[in-house]
Amino acid sequence: MDPSVDTWDLSSPLISLWINRFYIYLGFAVSISLWICVQIVIKTQDRNLQEKSVPKASQDLMTNGYVSLQEKDIFVSGVKIFYGSQTGTAKGFATVLAEAVTSLDLPVAIINLKEYDPDDHLIEEVTSKNVCVFLVATYTDGRPTESAEWFCKWLEEASIDFRFGKTYLKGMRYAVFGLGNSAYASHFNKVGKNVDKWLWMLGAHRVMSRGEGDCDVVKSKHGSIEADFRAWKTKFISQLQALQKGERKKSCGGHCKKGKCDSHQHGSEEREEGSHEQDELYHRDTEEEEPFESSSEEEFGDENHQSLNSIVDVEDLGKIIDHVKKEKRETEQQEEKSGLFRNMGRNEDGERRAMITPALREALTKQGYQLIGSHSGVKLCRWTKSMLRGRGGCYKHTFYGIESHRCMETTPSLACANKCVFCWRHHTNPVGTEWRWKMDQPEMILKEAIENHQNMIKQFKGVPGVKAERFEEGMTVKHCALSLVGEPIMYPEINRFLKLLHQCKISSFLVTNAQFPAEIRNLEPVTQLYVSVDASTKDSLKKIDRPLFKDFWQRFLDSLKALAVKGVTYCGESSASSLTMAHVPWHEEVVQFVRELVDLIPDYEIACEHEHSNCLLIAHRKFKIGGEWWTWIDYNRFQELIQEYEDNGGSETFSAKDYMARTPHWALFGASERGFDPKDTRHQRKNKSKAISGC
Repeated sequence: MDPSVDTWDLSSPLISLWINRFYIYLGFAVSISLWICVQIVIKTQDRNLQEKSVPKASQDLMTNGYVSLQEKDIFVSGVKIFYGSQTGTAKGFATVLAEAVTSLDLPVAIINLKEYDPDDHLIEEVTSKNVCVFLVATYTDGRPTESAEWFCKWLEEASIDFRFGKTYLKGMRYAVFGLGNSAYASHFNKVGKNVDKWLWMLGAHRVMSRGEGDCDVVKSKHGSIEADFRAWKTKFISQLQALQKGERKKSCGGHCKKGKCDSHQHGSEEREEGSHEQDELYHRDTEEEEPFESSSEEEFGDENHQSLNSIVDVEDLGKIIDHVKKEKRETEQQEEKSGLFRNMGRNEDGERRAMITPALREALTKQGYQLIGSHSGVKLCRWTKSMLRGRGGCYKHTFYGIESHRCMETTPSLACANKCVFCWRHHTNPVGTEWRWKMDQPEMILKEAIENHQNMIKQFKGVPGVKAERFEEGMTVKHCALSLVGEPIMYPEINRFLKLLHQCKISSFLVTNAQFPAEIRNLEPVTQLYVSVDASTKDSLKKIDRPLFKDFWQRFLDSLKALAVKGVTYCGESSASSLTMAHVPWHEEVVQFVRELVDLIPDYEIACEHEHSNCLLIAHRKFKIGGEWWTWIDYNRFQELIQEYEDNGGSETFSAKDYMARTPHWALFGASERGFDPKDTRHQRKNKSKAISGC
């Protein structure tokens, strides 16, 4: 190499920078990081200073009428004002209240109850963080206004329907202001009181005591109904402001004397959302205690008892419960001594007694039953209501093609031979091992059942969502589900009753508790015969069904010989059992169980699925023709075959294959619709429930 050639000069500045570039990069990175940290600290200090100097309310930004809460817990997301008005007064109050709420920078919506569907939307308020205000007027004879009639009817039925439960609206916050006239003392503000009570029974949380406006200027607390409303509105706005800030006023422990609640005297009407014990003890309204409730409230029935709808002081609850328990024990002891009523079936004149006592009639009527004669009843099924409104039908529709809106749920016998721990009637219905009551004729039972059913259907005329074509179809009964309550096969004239159904072109769906094998063998042709299987062993059946027959197990086995299997559905809380929804499997678990069950049963497969009822249909392969299931029923053809059977004196026989129909794709197991007709306007879903069916 020529020494004269220039070499790298390590002293050159550029070369030094290149060699030490790592340290230069590191210095830049550290500098940028320090700058970012300083900026964060400065902004944090500025924000803290701003929050100290500016009131909380002014930090909320209004955007298109809605409050935007930045970096702040949202305790109230908005207010919904529902009104039911006849003359426009409640509607006017709704507008005035909305203006006051808007001044708090809260979004507000005014809703006419006539245009509101509680079945679709009320459950949304459980998690919405809205405060719902109900301004409802009382109309003639204590009835709701026409615009609020359906909402009140739905709310009342839901409050006593075991399928909803006492926590259905837990989390919803509400307030009620009623409009009435104290000149009608017996009905003064009845609708407001009822709406308040029904929401409370469903678990909703009252944010303040109910307000009552009085059109009678002489008796009005503030001189007029407008002044009554203004006074209540002022309290409500104050309460709403406290809720906005997340403040909780002193709660009542539930031990105050009536009318002397300390928290009420201090202006506290909002309970603290504390422990579960506080929720249970909370004295919900200091001016009017809530009605006493018991899961077995209808089990005692002497007419001298205090009305179930009467007001009971908290201090008296212990005495009443003790009295009820004592009377129940005495009743059970009397039943045992009387040999299961065998010697009590007649009065002093030797005449048979009516099955439905006055107390039982009051309890059943309260629960929505339409009673017929002395031992029968009919009630509108929730699935009937659903299908009238263009929604899904029950599993009977999915599995067999029974149209729920044309189905009548009834029973010719309210009595039963079991006292099941899961009884959704809480053992209020009579029990016995034989028929020992007065007996009504089947012609009268069927006639009145249809009339009562049609009258209940008529009440849905004009209800939001009801389809005109389905309403008209619903007036003609096409199916009869003999599964309402009790044991229908106990009725001595059950065969005559079934014949009458078929003569009227009404299909029969009979459910039995598998304790009357002789009656099953003697049964005339029935469209569908179901047997309930609640346990798999003698000991478990005795514990679960608590049958009255001593030979219950043999009766159970005899009843199963010619019948397939149907399971149970959870039907709410019972005083006789600690079972809850926690004991009910998820739908996926039921599917897995049925898959394993089918593997053990030769020639059977899973045919259909109804996810809402958590229900699967296991069918024999003889109903699978050409790779397609035929589990549905051609009911017109069935009626023709029944007529031929009657004309030939019962000499001709026919099988299910003679009147079967192809099952639609949406009803099949694994279909994306999961048992709901895609034509339905709304597909309902429930995660828990329990039922396994077979044919």
